Amino acid sequence: MTTVSAPRIEHHREPFGIGESAPRLSWTTTDAPAGWRQERYAVTVVRDDAEETVEVTSAEQVLVPWPTRALDSRERVGVRVAVQGADGRWSSESPQTWVEAGLLHPDDWSARPVGLDLDEDPESDARRATLVRRSFRLDGEVSRARLYATAHGLYEPEINGERVGSDTLSPGWTVYRERLRYYTYDVTALLVVGENALGAWLGDGWYRGRLGWRGGYRNVFGSDLSFLGQLEITYVDGRRETIVTDDSWKGALSPILRSGIYDGEDYDAREELPEWTTAAFDDAQWLPVAVRDRDPRTLVAPTAPPVRVTEEIAPVAVLTSPGGARILDFGQNLVGRVRISVTGPRGTTVTLRTAEVLQEGEIYTRPLRSARSSDSYTLAGRTGGEEWEPRFTFHGFRYAEVSGWPGDLDADVAAGALIARVLHTDLERTGWFTCSDPLVEQLHRNVVWGMRGNFVDIPTDCPQRDERVGWTGDVQVFGPTASTLFDVSGMLSGWLRDVEADQLPDGTVPWFVPVIPSHKVWSPIRAGAAWGDVATLLPWTLYQRFGDEGVLATQFESARRWVDKVESLAGPDRLWNEGFQLGDWLDPAAPPQDPGDARTDRYLVATAYFARSARAVADMARVLGRSADADRYGTLASEVAAAFRGAYVKPDGTMTSDAQTAYALAIVFDLLADETQRAIAGARLAALVHAADNRIATGFVGTPLVCDALTLTGHADAAYDLLLEQGCPSWLYQVVQGATTVWERWDAMLPDGTVNPGTMTSFNHYALGAVADWLHRSVAGLAPAEPGYRRIRFAPRPGGGLTHASAMQRTPYGDASIAWRVGEDELHVDLVVPVGATAELDLPGAVREELGHGAHARTVPLLP
Repeated sequence: MTTVSAPRIEHHREPFGIGESAPRLSWTTTDAPAGWRQERYAVTVVRDDAEETVEVTSAEQVLVPWPTRALDSRERVGVRVAVQGADGRWSSESPQTWVEAGLLHPDDWSARPVGLDLDEDPESDARRATLVRRSFRLDGEVSRARLYATAHGLYEPEINGERVGSDTLSPGWTVYRERLRYYTYDVTALLVVGENALGAWLGDGWYRGRLGWRGGYRNVFGSDLSFLGQLEITYVDGRRETIVTDDSWKGALSPILRSGIYDGEDYDAREELPEWTTAAFDDAQWLPVAVRDRDPRTLVAPTAPPVRVTEEIAPVAVLTSPGGARILDFGQNLVGRVRISVTGPRGTTVTLRTAEVLQEGEIYTRPLRSARSSDSYTLAGRTGGEEWEPRFTFHGFRYAEVSGWPGDLDADVAAGALIARVLHTDLERTGWFTCSDPLVEQLHRNVVWGMRGNFVDIPTDCPQRDERVGWTGDVQVFGPTASTLFDVSGMLSGWLRDVEADQLPDGTVPWFVPVIPSHKVWSPIRAGAAWGDVATLLPWTLYQRFGDEGVLATQFESARRWVDKVESLAGPDRLWNEGFQLGDWLDPAAPPQDPGDARTDRYLVATAYFARSARAVADMARVLGRSADADRYGTLASEVAAAFRGAYVKPDGTMTSDAQTAYALAIVFDLLADETQRAIAGARLAALVHAADNRIATGFVGTPLVCDALTLTGHADAAYDLLLEQGCPSWLYQVVQGATTVWERWDAMLPDGTVNPGTMTSFNHYALGAVADWLHRSVAGLAPAEPGYRRIRFAPRPGGGLTHASAMQRTPYGDASIAWRVGEDELHVDLVVPVGATAELDLPGAVREELGHGAHARTVPLLP
């Protein structure tokens, strides 16, 4: 019998405390007979007082409209789905998904931010983390309790001595003046009849901690540490009670002596206040709190999962450096922090300094710039041992230098006393790739690890040094790869709301979002190609990969305003050939301290992106039914493309910048006049690749496009030559050098094992890993042919001596997969099309086929 999954609610992994009053629904269907197609669906919504079923005649199953009256604040409903095929038979009902709304209206909030009013040095990086608490009495059995919480700073709540939730670094980083995220927690099980206590730890985080490079800035968003909490309780007898943060709360200094995103955390266990969130605790000596203001209209529910610890990694080795330092090697460049279990004398301090690489056997911290990246724990001296990990910081590291350890470090490591805890936004994995070349597989793993480490609430550039900001260009080029590897639909659509919030009135998109103050180059904010184009190209990517027209509707004005801004800068000749540009950033030929000095003319890059973004806005308008806008921006895109050809394409078909990025842009952005020009460009691009001995010659802009450009013009062999090259610079050079993530520079580590002398030498930067999307789409051969994979293109292009490759994609319609292997003179292909989707199969030398859902196998002769 046809089987339907429990419905998915919007893009939520856990539809709890959501901010949508009429959330869209999606489901997948399995076990349907060949040729089956959905003709109707029925949605049943179970409320406290009624159950309603609505039938809809439609084949849609992805993000379909909410079928009944909107949810009220706090309302919890069950949702089930059944589907009917063309044969008239209904499936059985799906399992039920429970959906609960958060606080949907500003007047739902009565809590106000509270925290200590301390006499602090506002420019200090060592301001003390604090605690706030309140006791309260419950006079009956509780049937339901919800804590709605957020903070100025970072918070971690507790009730009756128990940690609330599994999230960390909450409420994350948003454009706080416009959008402060809150989380909803089910705390029913933590409450008791009689006396109770609620409290929260508070740390600086992004809100008031140091942000930025060259010394950075403090108090960017505010100078207070404040908790905003609203505990709503429903008794079994129906009575309701609300406990809110107000002037009845008290505060105290915490054992966290200092805590910063960049510098790490210092904790003195001798300063602990045992059981401070239990009802028995005496807070008579605690200080009264100051009550602050927060416009409740700025409080927003999350659109993505929170940051969580998702994995633990034990050290693979304990090293002794030439200088005698003890160093843990975790075998993987990761993002997180180290948890320790330790026994020793009171007052002993254990310090952990982290770094991504070693140089001359010692941890090498120069790439961290001014980030201290160090945690310390001073023991209370408890005889049963102590366990600790930092709360309000994170590090990018493979190595941790341990000093002051009071026991046998080697034995304690073997016993599991020091463990790396990996954290990132808890996104669902959606894309997998394998192949016969272990180095390429390692490259793919490096891309995955790099993305995990840089998707820490926002998409950052790097996770370790004094930066870690949301560079718009990085995620613009990496968006397709991110959307293949993980379900980033909720996270990035939420971040795009921050992009629009920080977009200047004239349409300029900042270099990084949220915006923080910066020195010299980045201030004042100016329009820059590839970076600002995140406003147009990222929404289009999310639509293509997840089938969500809603993100186009939400972001259309932001996208349009960006293109209008560029149009005003380019002027009537349609050439964006003036002003500051980053161009093909970090071209490997660029000097270490001048990363924008690329082989491709930066204005060629800018004009190409102008054309691409204008076309994207036209396409967005067409999807949204805005025909006048579609015509206007379509005409603009054509005019810019013509201007591009006139300025940058020579009569013989070669380009004024005879460089890989120039040809890749012209081909992939479809800026050339005809197939003849495309053929010339493709041939020249392949020749440039081979003339460079297959070494990479592209930066942030060209790297995501070069393999596609070669493949599209019939030079997949050259793309494989690029992919498989091991000399410097190349993707596999990093792998053979021992990389476990993707580097910022192609040669962040030089062939002699020393670190590049430039000041930008992150060993965890995902932008150059954008090739992974090509691995899925062209090497394995699985790509969306219509938005949301409603139609799938299977078009593997074996080469490079690979004997097999495979990809699996968790699409909105279900799991799609392809696996090919090379036999003797034959290519064997197995693939799966999920129910609700169709596919086209394009194998080398074979007639193109149309496929329905189900498993398929084909064998074709190998082309000579």
